[in-house]
Amino acid sequence: MALGWKLYGDGSAPPPGEVVRPGERLSWGRTVGLGMQHVVAMFGATFVFPVIMGLDPNLAIMMSGVATILFLLVVQGKVPSYLGTSASFVGAVAAIRGQGGDSSDVVGAILVAGAVLALVGAVVHYLGAAVVTRVLPPAVTGAVVMLIGFNLAPVVGATYWPQDQWVALLTMLFVLLATVLLPGFLGRIAVLLGLVAGFLLSWLLDATAGPITAPTGAGEVTTHDRVSFAAIGDAPWIGFPDLTGPSFSFDFSLLVIPAVVALIAENAGHVKAVAEMTRDDLDPYLGRALFADGAATMLSSSVGGSPTTTYAENIGVMAATRVYSTAAYYVAAVTAILFGLCPKFGALVNAIPGGVLGGITVVLYGMIGLLGAKIWVENRVDFGNPINLVPLAAGIIIGVGNVNLQVTDDFSLGGIALGSIVAIAGWHLLRVLAPAPLRDQLAAEAQAPATAGGADGVPPQGRRPSARRGGARRR
Repeated sequence: MALGWKLYGDGSAPPPGEVVRPGERLSWGRTVGLGMQHVVAMFGATFVFPVIMGLDPNLAIMMSGVATILFLLVVQGKVPSYLGTSASFVGAVAAIRGQGGDSSDVVGAILVAGAVLALVGAVVHYLGAAVVTRVLPPAVTGAVVMLIGFNLAPVVGATYWPQDQWVALLTMLFVLLATVLLPGFLGRIAVLLGLVAGFLLSWLLDATAGPITAPTGAGEVTTHDRVSFAAIGDAPWIGFPDLTGPSFSFDFSLLVIPAVVALIAENAGHVKAVAEMTRDDLDPYLGRALFADGAATMLSSSVGGSPTTTYAENIGVMAATRVYSTAAYYVAAVTAILFGLCPKFGALVNAIPGGVLGGITVVLYGMIGLLGAKIWVENRVDFGNPINLVPLAAGIIIGVGNVNLQVTDDFSLGGIALGSIVAIAGWHLLRVLAPAPLRDQLAAEAQAPATAGGADGVPPQGRRPSARRGGARRR
């Protein structure tokens, strides 16, 4: 695809009812401004999740820019989107580290998941977008997303919250209030604002109340300052992030592969949302989008970066501005790469106190889990039908409870991996074996229209309100 964009009108903002299409652009000054807005929209989650996973946030920011450029090239500029850090891998990464794995093991497992997603994308590209719904219907997808999120609850309770319970509580309350009380865009970045507020609160408590005696991230109880600026002062302004090579383990790879289901759901929802806003048929590009996300995840994790996914935050920016120009995304991508080359910024991120992360993660992990319920509600999943109820209930409890199945002396399945297998395989098995009336109920459910948005909260195909009004919907 040639990197050329047609100037929209005189280069100014579109009038009501009009949109700037992916192959068009505003004046370069306005395009740069929009690119900066996309950077702000993706920034919070893109560096918070690497911190939670124990990966380098500088490298994650930089590779998100590289991943976005790769994505835009693969989809031939038809699907404007930003690729930031995926939250779907957080639970699996926690499990890997809980079993003694290091960052090399983490990124190696993520790379395998990226390869699986790229393979799925290739299959979807050649077989058509409908294959996604046949293999992963909303009932199953919602269950997998839910157990991925709720599996993380013990991480909050055992690792982050005990480091400073009062800061964690106040940070959580700030995020809750900011989400509903702050107007427009500020409400959508409530998590980022909560992180800043918690950081400042911790610094203020150090100055007024002195050090805290509490567990560290490693679980050792010591007396220490909540915030340390020593590493920030020592870090240079310009430098290349540290790279981490992947190492591969079959057991660890099994832990992360279920996250691919969540990525498929996210990408499908985002492609449909963009199709609705641009009024284009983008189903032929779903396979390309999945392949591009998988390839981007492979590229990022091959050097120690985070897994990637398309971001609803940036889709919200497009809905608000009615500008779908890929030129703005290239600006955002280049800006992110430049941010990643500032080690002082990375040192600042690494100085975030554990108590602050406790308040942030208790909200984020719950939101991930509830996205699964949102998928069920919007697709009218009928839990009066035991085909839906029984295998999904079993899979979720296995995932949330970290139930373990010892297959051999050297190999076991547990938590997210086992829960996902039970939910997916159990649903398809019961669908085949169930009597005709139950199968007929399932078929009727599949034909019922969705009631609201996709997995990201943006209106699905066939509903145009936010695109026409230019109003962004909160995630």
